[in-house]
Amino acid sequence: MFNALMVEKDDEGKTSASVQQIDLDRLPKGDVTVAVEYSTVNYKDGLCIGPGGGLVRNYPHVPGIDFAGTVETSDDPRYKAGDKVVLTGWRVGEAHWGGYSQKARVKADWLVPLPDGLDARQAMAVGTAGFTAMLAVMALEDHGIKDGPVLVTGAAGGVGSVATAILANLGHEVAGVTGRPDTADYLKSLGATQIVAREELNETTKRPLEAETWGGCVDAVGGEMLARVLGQMKYGASVSAVGLAGGAGLPATVIPFLLRGVNLLGIDSVMQPYDNRVRAWARIAKDLPIDKLDAMVQPAVLSDLPALGRDILKGQVKGRVVVDVNA
Repeated sequence: MFNALMVEKDDEGKTSASVQQIDLDRLPKGDVTVAVEYSTVNYKDGLCIGPGGGLVRNYPHVPGIDFAGTVETSDDPRYKAGDKVVLTGWRVGEAHWGGYSQKARVKADWLVPLPDGLDARQAMAVGTAGFTAMLAVMALEDHGIKDGPVLVTGAAGGVGSVATAILANLGHEVAGVTGRPDTADYLKSLGATQIVAREELNETTKRPLEAETWGGCVDAVGGEMLARVLGQMKYGASVSAVGLAGGAGLPATVIPFLLRGVNLLGIDSVMQPYDNRVRAWARIAKDLPIDKLDAMVQPAVLSDLPALGRDILKGQVKGRVVVDVNA
């Protein structure tokens, strides 16, 4: 028997979440069984825990879209008992039971060896959000970051926090966008040299192009803010778009793309090829200042998750929430 956060739905469609003891034989099919040590809380987790279940495909369900831990048993020759592994993506925590459990069983193809330089807790301080942030930074690098500040929207959130720390550690000037003045010192501790009030980028304008300001952008918000940012990019600069918190619509024109050569790069962390996942995690271990992880981390245990799921949907969670599933 082991503990897991179980989300259930009643006959009236109402969902509830509670920590329960379950048997190993209830886990879904997979090649590898992992003793989970840490997971995290992401926006998708809030949707899965919250009323209506959001992204959940079946009930009962164990959320948690990522985890790090130690292989217990494996039917795949690539992994053996005792190997340290990390998992992000592949609809774990949505269609397949996820990381809010002391045990998980998954396909071997979904796992990546934990890189040297990171332990399980540090890996989840990075988590899916940090993995996505690194993919976004790598995409900007592949297209060439221009001179000038790199903008990070939603900078106090999970993706934004890690993107800010990585970009600053790589020597870039970083401008962090936040709607919470109380996070300014936090963002500066991660390396941001400029704080931009969210209201400045939410102001409506009829101008499709504004002053060339940003040499690159990691956008974790989307919607109207993304449309505004596109008109402020320097010629040939790129925007890595990773989030939909501001909505899936894009009320923009083609003018920034035609007249400024702006590149809009969509980042999907869910089904990345194995080699790219290994590359991204190796870059995280190399280029993320590990000493700044603690400033990002809010610790949690399984029983905290129902409330934290609600908080993250309200935008009330700063940085990264790391869940010790064995505490």
